[in-house]
Amino acid sequence: MVQQPDDITSDDATPDGVDRRQFIGYLLAGSTLIAAAPLGSGIFAPDRADAAIPSVPELADVFDLTDLQTLAAMPTSNLIAIQIHTDGTASFALPRAEVGQGITTSTAMIIAEELDLPLDKVHITLAPARPELVFNQLTGGSNTTNSTYTPIRVAAAIARGALLDAAAILLGDNVHNLSTQLGQVIAKSGAKVSYGDLALKAAIPKSTTKHVTLKDASSFKIIGTPQKRIDAHDIVTGKKTFAMDMSVPNALPTMVCRAPSIKGTPKSVQNAAEVKAMPGITDVAMISTGVAVRGETFGQCIDAVRALQVTWNKGTEDASSDATILAALKRAELPMVLPKLPLLTKSIDATFTFRFASNTALEPNCAIADVRKDGAEIWAGMKSPLVAQKEIASKLGMTIKQVKVNVVEGGGSFGRKLFQDAALEAAEASQAMGKPVKLMWHRTDEFRHGRTHPMSTSHVRASYLGKEVLACEQRHTSISTDFTHGLGEMLTSYAAKLPAGDYTFAQSIFMLTQTTPYNFGVTTQLLNEVDKGFNTGSMRNIYSPNVRCAQELIVDQLAAQLRPDKDPYKFRQQFLKDPRMRAVLDKAAEVGDWGRAMPTGTAQGIAVHAEYKGACAAVVEIDCRPATVNRKIPEAYTGPRVTKVVFVVDVGLPVNPLGLQAQMMGGIMDGIALALSSSLHLENGHFAEGSWDDYHYTRQWNTPPELELVVMPTTTGVPGGAGEFGVAASFAATACAYARATGTMPTEFPINHQEAFTFTPLPVSPPIPQSPTNGLQTTY
Repeated sequence: MVQQPDDITSDDATPDGVDRRQFIGYLLAGSTLIAAAPLGSGIFAPDRADAAIPSVPELADVFDLTDLQTLAAMPTSNLIAIQIHTDGTASFALPRAEVGQGITTSTAMIIAEELDLPLDKVHITLAPARPELVFNQLTGGSNTTNSTYTPIRVAAAIARGALLDAAAILLGDNVHNLSTQLGQVIAKSGAKVSYGDLALKAAIPKSTTKHVTLKDASSFKIIGTPQKRIDAHDIVTGKKTFAMDMSVPNALPTMVCRAPSIKGTPKSVQNAAEVKAMPGITDVAMISTGVAVRGETFGQCIDAVRALQVTWNKGTEDASSDATILAALKRAELPMVLPKLPLLTKSIDATFTFRFASNTALEPNCAIADVRKDGAEIWAGMKSPLVAQKEIASKLGMTIKQVKVNVVEGGGSFGRKLFQDAALEAAEASQAMGKPVKLMWHRTDEFRHGRTHPMSTSHVRASYLGKEVLACEQRHTSISTDFTHGLGEMLTSYAAKLPAGDYTFAQSIFMLTQTTPYNFGVTTQLLNEVDKGFNTGSMRNIYSPNVRCAQELIVDQLAAQLRPDKDPYKFRQQFLKDPRMRAVLDKAAEVGDWGRAMPTGTAQGIAVHAEYKGACAAVVEIDCRPATVNRKIPEAYTGPRVTKVVFVVDVGLPVNPLGLQAQMMGGIMDGIALALSSSLHLENGHFAEGSWDDYHYTRQWNTPPELELVVMPTTTGVPGGAGEFGVAASFAATACAYARATGTMPTEFPINHQEAFTFTPLPVSPPIPQSPTNGLQTTY
């Protein structure tokens, strides 16, 4: 095994002459070679542009969420290890969750690169909950590759060094005369010995500190090259194992009957005995969130859930609707604090509304639990397994050591799996029934009781005089975002080290992620949150999509006022703070043929975003002509269509450009959906949507026929975040394109929130619909 060192650096020499590829790590005692080693990331520090009134750096310009997460993971980075096996393979238990973002592939690439091992010889598994890792087992904030890049490289480099030492003894040669290639140590004489043959010989009986020099980036053969996912074959052949595919003895299908309104709880069950007597049903048990039923098949569980007669306690939002929530948000908006400005100053002022959005992934919320008197074992896709372990132990009245939490690969998350709702329910149901359960949420449960992206408003006021922007203020008001997952604990632990004031969890996250990328004089961005009665979560990119969409629409308005040519691209080019931002903007404009002539009713939009130590820009083309907006597709909502997207991304160091492109592609589809059609409609304490049929995410008929993704060359030598990075710029560019195509700046999102309510809502009682029997009739 290889562990990380205590000193963290990047690949380049520092101004004082220290080689930043030098590290200290450990060889761990073991029967085969085991090695371990720390990490670091560069601060994204914007430069001043040529604008007359530069802005003071905001908190996120100096120290952002990526820095916080990397700092928090650092103390335990020496506890992760790589092992070399006698068959010549290397294995690594990644203390993160793979939920489709491709981190098992990028991690394998990093190990293969530093070890000089073929990629198919590296096997990545997901580590179970390990309390000793503290904050080093949280998957979120697009931080995995940034925080693990150097520790994993150091561990791999130490393992490689140990193999060289063992080979030198075996071959009777000086270690400096040896090299490694494709899993072999090679002597100048031509003699070779495989890593497998050296695994036992390189093992040591006692852990030892080791010094190591990492590879220079100029010699990379795998990092930075496009690689297909290591699990691609298993995915397309159906061999990949998710939670519901697992076979745990006697774990039978289980579902939960839920209240008709948000956070309603069960009071009593009138017909438990009758339901338990239904075909296939083995158990009926009341749990804190509803009534659980266990049966031989999920179809039988659906029938049982529908048959239950339950008296419910009131929920937390029984009287709430879109209108009441919007009124509450407007009342809670913080005031602007603009200093006194010159007499002739003008301003652009607008408030934008962003509706609730579903945080549902394609894989239904699910978990397996086997709870016994002396302990419990859980299997689920979890991005915060240590928090899950604590909460499950507390729920069951057990110690943490009595609860084993296994992290299973998940089928999508986008922040959803930061919460262990299904795992908690499975554990509670298993304990109540005294039997193992395989619990799965119904799709209707997901939309009506699952996690949502909170409804919010964003008020932006930009003040200008002549050709200069003097100030830009933004007040973002939102339904409360739940940060009771690992990020909240991390903020509590590191609050004293943050270069900020005394903020709540939400305000801290907001300040650590939000920044104005332009030199707009005095800039302020503040958050206020209200109403904790909803099930909310850290949906992909958290605050940034809404905040940046509002900002970029105002930027277009400023361009129209301050530039004779009214060109929003040239305006951004003039006022952007950072050269990396200008580079992605220029590339997007170039590749997207910005400014080309387009038919009436169609237009281009352009937007930028900076986060996760990276920079990105999007050029979007949209068609808002009546023939497109009103086109008919059976049982579908159409509306305006994005016809082309050019997206340019700079993440500092793209470990796997192919995986990065895939992440941006998904983020673009999210951005289009949030801009045009994807939202929840709240009425009488519940959401009207009850399935993907009702929830108008970007469908095939609304995806852009033309999509071009440009990955910029390495700029910083350190990988930034990618999982959430594609959403904000694509959302904002779509909104800006719509404004230019229609001549009206949209202020309500999605733009077609009302028009998209084209369906008849499912009833709230029974809480889930009958299983369909006519599926083949609706395929086309």
